Amino acid sequence: MSGPCALLQLGNLLRQSGYTFVTPTPITHQRVNERAGNAIGRTLRDAFGWNRPFEAGLLPANDEGQLIENGLLERNDERLKSTVRWSSLDNLLLAHSAFPTTQEDSVFFGPDTYRFAQTIERHLRSSRCVIKRAVDIGCGTGAGAMLIAQANPQAEVLAVDINPKALDFTRINAELAGLKNVTCHTSNVLNDVEGRFDLIVANPPYMKDSKQRAYRHGGDALGADLSVRIAQESIERLSVGGSLLLYTGVAIVEGQDPFLAAVKETLDNPGLDWHYRELDPDVFGEELLESGYENVDRIAAVELIVTRRLPA
Repeated sequence: MSGPCALLQLGNLLRQSGYTFVTPTPITHQRVNERAGNAIGRTLRDAFGWNRPFEAGLLPANDEGQLIENGLLERNDERLKSTVRWSSLDNLLLAHSAFPTTQEDSVFFGPDTYRFAQTIERHLRSSRCVIKRAVDIGCGTGAGAMLIAQANPQAEVLAVDINPKALDFTRINAELAGLKNVTCHTSNVLNDVEGRFDLIVANPPYMKDSKQRAYRHGGDALGADLSVRIAQESIERLSVGGSLLLYTGVAIVEGQDPFLAAVKETLDNPGLDWHYRELDPDVFGEELLESGYENVDRIAAVELIVTRRLPA
């Protein structure tokens, strides 16, 4: 059995067990795992959500053996530890990187993903545009693409990323959900895919990361560079009536929003309607201790929605 097949089998096993897990921020994850009594996992949520070591026998012996053979479980002293995590989002179950997400090619899932999903779901409920073609830029686990594909089974939905591991996770997650209309492509933003889209969504990294890890680093302008680039390049690829949904984070400096200032000229176009708002005024406050954030007031989670106007 190949690695992808084993991961899909694990996903099916967890889904059949009724498994659910809401993934918190890394600091919350760490603090909960450090509590007395939480060193060893005893349930599936402990093993595949909290990513705690566990004793052999939590899963059927044959399944454990196949997961070890395929590198999805590894020996941790005398115990086992999952090399992936599983999170639930509405009725979806998504595989992503193990905790802590320190590797360059880590695939992140957490509170940002839930807020991003809410942005997409609100738009899908309110939009009058028929979605025939959509794309999720920097798809990660594929959460955005999957929500669109599930709500629009007639649509062609592209999931694009520069990280091969993200595309692997997206393929497995979409297959587990039974979604046949999601296709994965390697692309740097939209450079490597063609055509226009009725819906473009993105939840890019937005931190200034000293190690410049791809899943986390949004550029040197306090993490805003990538978000600015996505906004500017995506607007050019919208169909008439189509929308860009960009969920990102902004480092607010002395009360000013540098991301909005950077995209304002692009947005002030008579052919566009746009809406911008803060969804959460203060996220990932622990990052303010990192180098480069000395003058930052707070990091805000924001939502930008841009729609190319229909002809009058």
